[in-house]
Amino acid sequence: MSHEQARQEIERLTEEINYHNDLYYQKNTSEISDEAFDKLMERLMELENAYPQFRDVNSPTQRVGGTITREFPTVTHRYPMLSLGNTYSPAELEEFDGRVSRGLDGDPYEYFCELKFDGVSISLHYENKRFVRAVTRGDGVRGDDVSNNIRTIRTIPLVLKGDDLPDSFEVRGEVFMPKEVFLRINKEREDIGEERYANARNTAAGTVKMQDSGEVARRKLDCYVYSLLGASGIRTHEEAINRLEAWGFNVSPTYRKCANIAEVLDYIREWEHKRHELPLETDGVVIKVNNIEQQEHLGFTAKSPRWAIAYKYKAESASTRLNGVVYQVGRTGAVTPVAMLEPVFLAGTTVKRASLHNANEIARLDLHIGDFVFVEKGGEIIPKITGVDVEKRPDHATPVRYIERCPECDTPLYRIEGEAAHYCPNVNGCPPQIKGRIEHFIQRKAMDIDSLGEKTIDQLYQLGLVRSPADLYDLKYDDVSRLDKYKEKSINNLLAGIDASRKQPFENVLFGIGIRYVGKTVAEKLARHFHDIDTLANSSLETLLQVPEVGEKIARSVYDFFRDPENRREVERLKAAGLRFVCDDNTPEKVSDALTGKSFVISGVFQRYDREQLKELIIQHGGKILSGVSGKLDYLVAGDNMGPAKREKAEKLGVTIISEDELEKMLEV
Repeated sequence: MSHEQARQEIERLTEEINYHNDLYYQKNTSEISDEAFDKLMERLMELENAYPQFRDVNSPTQRVGGTITREFPTVTHRYPMLSLGNTYSPAELEEFDGRVSRGLDGDPYEYFCELKFDGVSISLHYENKRFVRAVTRGDGVRGDDVSNNIRTIRTIPLVLKGDDLPDSFEVRGEVFMPKEVFLRINKEREDIGEERYANARNTAAGTVKMQDSGEVARRKLDCYVYSLLGASGIRTHEEAINRLEAWGFNVSPTYRKCANIAEVLDYIREWEHKRHELPLETDGVVIKVNNIEQQEHLGFTAKSPRWAIAYKYKAESASTRLNGVVYQVGRTGAVTPVAMLEPVFLAGTTVKRASLHNANEIARLDLHIGDFVFVEKGGEIIPKITGVDVEKRPDHATPVRYIERCPECDTPLYRIEGEAAHYCPNVNGCPPQIKGRIEHFIQRKAMDIDSLGEKTIDQLYQLGLVRSPADLYDLKYDDVSRLDKYKEKSINNLLAGIDASRKQPFENVLFGIGIRYVGKTVAEKLARHFHDIDTLANSSLETLLQVPEVGEKIARSVYDFFRDPENRREVERLKAAGLRFVCDDNTPEKVSDALTGKSFVISGVFQRYDREQLKELIIQHGGKILSGVSGKLDYLVAGDNMGPAKREKAEKLGVTIISEDELEKMLEV
């Protein structure tokens, strides 16, 4: 394929993928299967990797992320991002209406109401129909450029179509994390022994400022837009919203035009409870004067517009009695206290339990058994105790004292310095930890043994048949026949599922063995970097820290895991059972001979690639990757934060040091 043919094919695939993305994310329909779409995307990524000079910054492949951003440049807003005045009172809302009426000298006016989504404000900039920049609110005058991360949000269009688009304009919106995504992320954090996030809004805010856009993409943020700036000829906010919808932006369909304040209050009452059915968090309603000219006439205070206000719903809270506290032991040994409550109806569900997080939270609340406590749903998802009604405390109430010994195996608990949680150290003798590790091992993202489940694992444990994941591969027909309700077909299905799991790739096995802090993404990075389990197990801390996305905490956890003789024995047993502990041979297909005969070492952090992508790019064009700087090396590809020792050694040996830009130029043959 010639360079011109590659360029044309990349443009064709980009247009086709953008078309299908628009159908799926904006019009809720699809003309092709997921498999067909994935093949289009794979082909585009293949071509862009082979011909990076033709990769567009707004290519649909950028939706998957991969860019590392160490610093977010500060940008001054063309239009300040002011905050809105808030009210929780219908009476204050009517006072606002009175101020609007007086400010317009009695002229007729109408309102436009939109739900207020609990997320992160964002300003999206477009020029010549193309997305160019995304900026956070910041202090309202200046914000941070988070464009690489925002490109991963699939409902934000990167290339627009239409004849009525301004040359340059700005769109305001709210980036949010859907409820189901938030719950999934918290489940994953439990899997790797991390404390759960408190609410979706803060999690979304943290995600927007992550350094790795690949991780941002995996978190599946979403965005609703609600404002258009810089477009001429628009007379009302309603017309602006209609334009945004026509141009392909994601606008929540929950808005309504209201003729007067009475209709506004009806809208507020309608959504007070119905909003809980939405897939994201909401905390109120934004009310705006609809007419743009009237908005300009009313103007602004120093902090907020006079033509808009936010009505905030009061957090739904209930008072109920604390009947007791139980303690749950997780796979990693973390002990979590859970409040057992007198059942109470709250935000659409009956609440019986609430997490107390750790000993610090119990002490902060000064909890007593029998207390009447105030319960809210954090982000309307996770019940939490926010306080105690001390005046109702019974005379016989006893203080809640955090336990000192494991509730399951009676082992003394310990606390890691700098962490709030308590842990049971009896890793190989505490039943919930043992069963939890096996449950983690068989899950879909690990060994995917769907014929096994929590109840079956509990039975196998009670019968003394399993004490570790490796024991699963020793099970025989007669062993499984001892399980309740297991007949010939179910026995064979279970054994077949265990046998089939031997085919799972190395990264799944690595995730499944349950190293603390090693989630699926990190397991994939480690597997690709080290290629096999022995190289990984024998790596030093310094070597582990060279892996993308691996910091001190993860590196120390991996290092310590493989220094434990019991863990080493378990890995050897899994090896003997036939599990895969070597990466598949995924050598990239050769594209050209531009780098044939040349050797490279990659070091540092790069703007457009991660190190694995650069390695694949070099190999595709005939180059060779070396493990370290030596006299045989031709090129050191240097990124940001490269260690000075490596640079000094390269200079001393006369090795040519190049940037990622210079590497790309070497491919332009």
